[in-house]
Amino acid sequence: MTALAQDLATDLNIRATQAEAVIRLLDEGATVPFIARYRKEATQGLDDAQLRQLAKRLEQRRELNARRDTITHSIRQQDKLTPELQAALQAADTKSRLEDLYLPYKPKRQNKAELARAAGLQPLADTLCRLQGTPEKLATRYLNPDKGINSTEDALEGARQILTEQIAEHADLQSQLRQWLWNRGELSSKVIKDKQQEGAKFADYFDFSQTISKLPSHRALAILRAQQAGIVRYKLRPTEADAQRPAELISQFTRWRGDNSPAGRWLAACIQQAWQKKLLPSLENQLIKQLKQLADTDAIDVFSRNLKDLLLAAPAGLKATLGLDPGLRTGVKVAVLDNTGKVLQHTTVYPHAPQKQWQAAQGTLAKLCQQYTVNLIAIGNGTASRETEQLVKDLLKQHPDIQATPVVVSEAGASVYSASELASEELPGLDVSIRGAVSIARRLQDPLAELVKIEPKAIGVGQYQHDVDQNALNQSLEDTVEDCVNHVGVDLNTASAQLLSQVAGLNMTTAQNIVAYRDEHGVFTGRQQLLKVPRLGPKAYQQCAGFLKISAAKNPLDSSAVHPEAYPVVERIAKAQGCKVGELIGQQQRLQQLRPEDYCDDQCGLYTLKDILRELEKPGRDPRPEFRTASFQEGVETLADLHPGMQLEGSVTNVTNFGAFVDIGVHQDGLVHISQLADRFVKDPHSIVKTGDIVNVRVLEVDQPRKRISLSMKAG
Repeated sequence: MTALAQDLATDLNIRATQAEAVIRLLDEGATVPFIARYRKEATQGLDDAQLRQLAKRLEQRRELNARRDTITHSIRQQDKLTPELQAALQAADTKSRLEDLYLPYKPKRQNKAELARAAGLQPLADTLCRLQGTPEKLATRYLNPDKGINSTEDALEGARQILTEQIAEHADLQSQLRQWLWNRGELSSKVIKDKQQEGAKFADYFDFSQTISKLPSHRALAILRAQQAGIVRYKLRPTEADAQRPAELISQFTRWRGDNSPAGRWLAACIQQAWQKKLLPSLENQLIKQLKQLADTDAIDVFSRNLKDLLLAAPAGLKATLGLDPGLRTGVKVAVLDNTGKVLQHTTVYPHAPQKQWQAAQGTLAKLCQQYTVNLIAIGNGTASRETEQLVKDLLKQHPDIQATPVVVSEAGASVYSASELASEELPGLDVSIRGAVSIARRLQDPLAELVKIEPKAIGVGQYQHDVDQNALNQSLEDTVEDCVNHVGVDLNTASAQLLSQVAGLNMTTAQNIVAYRDEHGVFTGRQQLLKVPRLGPKAYQQCAGFLKISAAKNPLDSSAVHPEAYPVVERIAKAQGCKVGELIGQQQRLQQLRPEDYCDDQCGLYTLKDILRELEKPGRDPRPEFRTASFQEGVETLADLHPGMQLEGSVTNVTNFGAFVDIGVHQDGLVHISQLADRFVKDPHSIVKTGDIVNVRVLEVDQPRKRISLSMKAG
């Protein structure tokens, strides 16, 4: 068992054998979705969230170990690596601890402390630390004009520089002060003069103070954004009650104890100056960076959870759909799609001001709905959404023969997709504006298949998404998309290259090759054909095959999530039952009577057997929830229509650490603060709601100038 596996197991509270198995599989090139679903025996049932965390920690730990090796090598080359220092470096479990230990040995430019030592002032500094003699008298012995020490003040300043560096390079002291300031220090912000009006949205932070370790991530990011925008200045300081504590800690670690003697007073002033001028600015920078990293992690987690909820939202189904991208002056863009998402017809109608062609627009929509037997009407939730929704409601009242369900759909990111190169390839003959209506319709039919075409950051379910570490954000969102796509599975014969590229083991090149092969040779009839696709070798096939489903395949298992490597197991079960494989599929009662233990062998364990039998009961089942939609109240279309106490139904559009935003149909989402989510204490809003949920809310307050709506989900 490797030390790395042991460390990761301790960090994540799992068994070392689990950690070692995952490390081996990842190093062999296995993907997280594949390991999570098809290597449960090896991992003893770790899920994708645990595996993602382990993979991230593994990367961090390897980076830490690489840095440890670099530092150790550097100190060894200086011939300063003692057994005690090597042991301390080996025991360091954070980068900050490693850097603290390395600081005295880190190559640096000649600084004031080095110049002072070169001038022979180290003995003076040592003597002053022992409180021996009067500083000014001692300093006269060290005058050295050739080295720039022309006065006692120069000598004492040199000694101070030496002691300041010794304090700053004391690894244990640095660690203690950093932790103390994190636990006790207050981060305060003040508005810059004459910036009140320009920075009105940051008004909460014009005169703000809170213990840094207790600062919620959204507040931390808001303060940092306000400072970046030049609206406020922040500082991290101990409270007045704790003002003397840093000096006490420095004295405790250095064993320099000042008293009321001249040397004692000089030493106390030296310690105070070292704290104020050297340590505090450095620690402030480090802890602000630490705060930013923690806030980034929180914000990225929020974004990823919201994105997951959005991607795994209930599909309305593959039905004929009318997509409407609302607009006023430019009209409502209309696209009719069949049940595969293919565009059948498109046009533009002008029911709203200034044209006000209400009846003509209704006539056009009625004709399209009747001609193509439309089942769903997707209405974008942007400008003129409620007016267009009313148009559709009137249409359905006047034409009871049209059996279509109208649904208001978030159009976040639709314009980004419309103008993309991908949209040009998919919809080459359509105007950019019409592509938006197509995207809105398709995301109602199947949110996952359509939203993977849009850069996740453009979907708009993040919290301060532009302020966080963009590399970390992109990686987290890519992982989320990959997990969602593989959780649901993909139809090999209808999926776009963009969707296929998110399948475990595939990339855009192999995905495009699959589509090209499909176009040239016709639909896939079996998973084995994937091995004929250029650049899709055995390893990629192993990773992707179980997630790619083929409806009406020759082998019925090819339409299920059973991996091809497990087909012999299913055949063995069927043989033992005296039937064909196809006769087992869907036979829930019969399958539930089987004992998975009876079919385990060296190649297939109990985890896999249970998964296989569960899949055979409902092969190819969609794990997403049933579709339902919010009903916006008639007559409530703008902020002016709202008043406190009003009870409304809405759809959750975004969940943050401080609450949930809800679309109630007035073109401005309302906020249900975390304190208003339930009649009990709520620590995590995600435990109550998720993006896409349909909820009942009560209006608490409407602030029209600031366009803010306060809502409550409490019962009373």
